[in-house]
Amino acid sequence: MRLRSPLRILTAAAATVILGFMAPLDTAHADVTDIPPAGANDWSCKPSSAHPEPVILVNGTFKTMAENWDTLSPQLANAGYCVFAFNYGNAATDPIPDSAAQLRDFVNAVLGSTGARKADLVGHSQGGMMPRYYIKFLGGATKVDDLVGIVPSNHGTSNPLAIAAGATICPSCADQTTGSDLLQKLNAAPEAPKGPNYTQIATKYDEVVTPYTSSYLSGPADRVTNVLLQDKCPLNSSEHDQATKDQVVAQWVQNALKRKGPADPGFQPQCLG
Repeated sequence: MRLRSPLRILTAAAATVILGFMAPLDTAHADVTDIPPAGANDWSCKPSSAHPEPVILVNGTFKTMAENWDTLSPQLANAGYCVFAFNYGNAATDPIPDSAAQLRDFVNAVLGSTGARKADLVGHSQGGMMPRYYIKFLGGATKVDDLVGIVPSNHGTSNPLAIAAGATICPSCADQTTGSDLLQKLNAAPEAPKGPNYTQIATKYDEVVTPYTSSYLSGPADRVTNVLLQDKCPLNSSEHDQATKDQVVAQWVQNALKRKGPADPGFQPQCLG
């Protein structure tokens, strides 16, 4: 008997919660995957003294850079940052180590172009977790100043749909399942190796990285800040997929990028909505 495609089996409602997967399938981006978001990939940009590190945006699973960062990228560029973005790993479905190697190469290209010593990384979902593999195992600890994770899958997800996807169409989904070999290796102490600063932004309404505390990292306060959006903005209703477009999230990102060290846990963003 011929098996039906797993993508056809999944309902539209189910697909919304597979590690950032949009439903229905977003085919509009199929032919524009190499177009960067507004504000990104000006390879003539040179970092200023106010913003000495270029910012590299790392999208989540099944995402393109253009869709994931269409809000935050121009905001960071308008704030004076040199902003870069890239697509990786076959819509970020390849094994995490393979994608981390692509990130390593992209960081090297950005540093070579800008002349900067280090880069800041801002990542969504897998894009907040995968850079930790680069930092811990591929030499990134000396090349990253800040890693800001927006609803990152640092300790994976207990969502059963990730298991199904990982067994069929998405090796990185298997890697992001709670207790996977990849995550056990990545989260062996120290979770936050010396070198970069780590800011992890979570929302209690995360329906993909479950429980939402899976986004958090352990580490000293001078190197790690874990943020729950609702602690400072109780009415914030951000969920996983659209967190990169949330203006409270954007404030936390910029707080982390402009400081020496991770985001200030005492920072009070302007609550919106």
